Amino acid sequence: MQGLSLRAQARLWYWQRMSASVLALCVFVHLGVIIYAVHGGLSASAILGRTHGNLLFGAFYTVFAMACAIHVPIGLLRIAEEWLHWRGKPVQLGCFAFSAGLVLMGLRAVYGVVS
Repeated sequence: MQGLSLRAQARLWYWQRMSASVLALCVFVHLGVIIYAVHGGLSASAILGRTHGNLLFGAFYTVFAMACAIHVPIGLLRIAEEWLHWRGKPVQLGCFAFSAGLVLMGLRAVYGVVS
């Protein structure tokens, strides 16, 4: 990564791998919940009724949303640099802005389902 120190590159690599680990676990649990809900014949309104006020559900999906907000922009930064040859502060700021958007949308969705 041109413009980033080796230390910054190592940190991004670390956070990319750690967020991938969290995402793998979250996807596994999420699919299990979907299979349980579908197998149980739950409707969308029944699912929302069960999630209303459930802090454990909200905490789990908050972690899921935050892991996405960490993982995806780092990958986009690498794609922008390696495939599109875009480098420098504007690309980094764009990926940061994308991350902020993911956080806002993810937490808003969690709030909408839990509250």
